[in-house]
Amino acid sequence: MPADPLILTAAFDAVSGPWFQALRDRYFPAKLNIVPAHLTLFHALPGVEHDAILERLDREAGAVLPYRTGELRFLGRGVAIEVVCPALMALRQGLVAAWGPWLTAQDRQGFRAHVTVQNKVKPEQARVTLEALAAGAVEQTGALIGLDLWWYRGGPWEPAGSVRWRPAD
Repeated sequence: MPADPLILTAAFDAVSGPWFQALRDRYFPAKLNIVPAHLTLFHALPGVEHDAILERLDREAGAVLPYRTGELRFLGRGVAIEVVCPALMALRQGLVAAWGPWLTAQDRQGFRAHVTVQNKVKPEQARVTLEALAAGAVEQTGALIGLDLWWYRGGPWEPAGSVRWRPAD
């Protein structure tokens, strides 16, 4: 029996994570809000490669990566906040090159770092959320402190490993 797929996310610092989660708790439908606020790098890595994936992530570990929030994105049935971090984009590109044969079409396509704060609502409700967020302060700066690997088994994600980066000099 093949292993369940793995999801790879970037981990936020102790201020940013709760900030994104508060937005998600406010706008995401409660019944569907079963995973924490996250920035997904890969949606479906092969579970049978779990150990090799963690070994590669350990080799990639460096200093924490500063980020800032960017534009709001209307998703049709939700809203996301762009996360601007050139170093994360470079890291992901290196992993795409290394893991190319493993990647699904979704994970091979273009990547735009973001945190989804609302999804699976009616388009009208998503537009109201977009307007509310646009009228408020959604500017945030912080740090990505590492990577988290998760098992996807059809419901809430289960931890499968993590790598933490050293504080910036």
